[in-house]
Parts: sequence; C-alpha cells; structure tokens
Amino acid sequence: MTRYGCFLPDLTELARRPPVADLHLLYRDPGASTQACAEFRLWANIRLMSLNAFQNTFAGNPLDRVSEYRKDAAWLAERLASDQSLGLVLWNGKALVERSSSGGTQIAYLPSRLVEDLSGGSERLLFMGLWQETAVFAVDLEGPADPTDGPLQGMGRFEDARALASSLAPGETAIVGTAKGVFEWRRKHRACSACGEPTRAAEGGWKRECPACSADHFPRTDPVVIMLAVHGDRCMLGRQAAWPAGMFSALAGFLEPGESIEEACARELFEEAGLRATAVRYHSSQPWPFPNSLMIGLIAEVDSDEAQPDQTELSEVRWYTRQEARALLAGEIRGSFAPPAMAIAHQLLRAWAAAD
Repeated sequence: MTRYGCFLPDLTELARRPPVADLHLLYRDPGASTQACAEFRLWANIRLMSLNAFQNTFAGNPLDRVSEYRKDAAWLAERLASDQSLGLVLWNGKALVERSSSGGTQIAYLPSRLVEDLSGGSERLLFMGLWQETAVFAVDLEGPADPTDGPLQGMGRFEDARALASSLAPGETAIVGTAKGVFEWRRKHRACSACGEPTRAAEGGWKRECPACSADHFPRTDPVVIMLAVHGDRCMLGRQAAWPAGMFSALAGFLEPGESIEEACARELFEEAGLRATAVRYHSSQPWPFPNSLMIGLIAEVDSDEAQPDQTELSEVRWYTRQEARALLAGEIRGSFAPPAMAIAHQLLRAWAAAD
C-alpha cells in the first residue's frame, strides 16, 4: 500500500477532470469547440506568437510568468491550495507524461494540492505561471525509486526531457524545459556561493536566499554562441570525436566575461578551426535546459575555406554547398547526418540551405 493508495483512484479522477481552463483542450486541440477555439486564437495572438520567424524547441512557453506575484507568499499559497490550479512533476530531470486522446504524448497535469503534498514544502516547488487564470506549479522529485511505482501509480510515466522534445506539443516542451532548467540550477545552488551556508527557496522557487549572509541567488543561464561558418556559397560543419559516428554540426562555445556575442563567435571560429570571421549576423536563440544554457544562433562569414580543426574541440570539418546541405538534412548523404530538428544547429543549417 502506497502513501496515497487509499484514495489514489479519486485523485486520478480529479487529475483527469477538465478544469475551468483546460490546458490540453484549448491549446492542444483548439477544434474541440467553437468557444474553446476562439479563446485559443485570442490567447495565441497574445501569448504564443513568436517574436522571431524561427522559434526553436524549448522556446515559446505559453504561460504568463507574472513575476510580480512571486513575492506575494499569501497569493502563492492561495493558488497552490486552489482546486483549479495544476501541477507537473519532474523526477530526476524526467517529466511525468501521459497518452493524449489522439494517441500522442502530453504533460500529465495533476491537482496542485497533490503536487504540494509530494513536495514536502517549498524547497522542491516552483511556481511556473498562469495559463489565463489557472496557476501552474511544478515539483522536483529525486531518488532511485520511480514515483509511478508508488504515489503516482496509474497517473502516467516519466520520460527524458530531451526525448520528449519530439513528441510533446511545442508549448508543453517549453514548459517542461523551463521547469527542468530551474530545477537543475536549484540542485547546484543549495549552498551559498558567498559563504558556503545552506540556502532556502524563495519567491515561488525563482530565488534562493542565504539566511547566514543575506546573499540572494537567482537562476543561472550560461550563454553559448553557436555559429554556421559560411564562405562564398558553401558552409562548414565540424564534428567532435566523441559524437555519434557521422554527425556533423555547427561550431559552438561559451561566451566569456568581457566578450560581445560577435567577439565570442570570432574567437571560437579561430580557436577551433583557424578561421577569421569577417561578418556575424544573428539568426535566433534557444533555451537549452541541459543543464542551463541559452544557445545564441549565428551565421558567420569567414575569410577563407582553409579550415584547420584543432583536434581538441574538433576532429574534422567538412564544407557543403546549399544542395549538399539540403541532402544532409534529408539524410541522403551516406555516412553523414545533421543534428536533429530540435537542435538550433539543424535550424541554422536549414535556414542557410533554403536561402536564395
């Protein structure tokens, strides 16, 4: 008998009962009803419209973060206790999902009071934001025992966030990515970086406070430049020896203190391939919760096609015409393949290959 075994069927029924604002109804299946469709279109125009022509995987979170409420402990407690609030569950970085009515995969939303009970307190809780008037929370579970063999039996299954990127709707992928990124940061900042004492969660999980020295800590995002090098009518891709055999991708590296994005791009190209950038233009960006990065996608013109892989970061480079790049993306070049569509490197290559 599990901790929740005595009333698990009732919780399962409640978790599956459509709330006033049904997330799956309104943004997963907008054709369910005329009213739902109208609300979905209004919401999409306000909240889901991309600010860039390219919206990468893990971007496009449809929730309103309402950060102004994070400091209101009473408001958060009221929303957490509400029958209309929902929660999602992560366990060791994996998200709880279920089969949708159409046979696909969707987040297995649970009543927020169950999520609160699972959390054991504020330390593992995160206020994700609002979907219209519905508050959404997340809980971070850890340990070797799969919760679906215990308190969450019959409520879904846990799947890796990276694998889910190809099966969840884009908005849900972004929601999972947001929760995973914050929880990864929480795990690594349990102690204060200023004095070493334990920190505690605050502001709905978006801040950590040190009671000993009063230092405040906020979620960390590490910026990474990722660039497609272009010379004339060809682009260059590289590979690392540790990658799957045959995979070629765009070059990338962390932005260092004191660097602009363009300077980091130029430095990485020269360090890894011996190429000098002459012009850099922005393409798009991608939140990447593995563990806490922001990928800044760039197209970089270089002054030569005489690349010299450094044999540390890069073991090999290859140049592709647009036709060859399209063939690589289509899987038509034997022995070579591009990164999957979920990766911004794939989108950089696709955008360049499709250009006139």
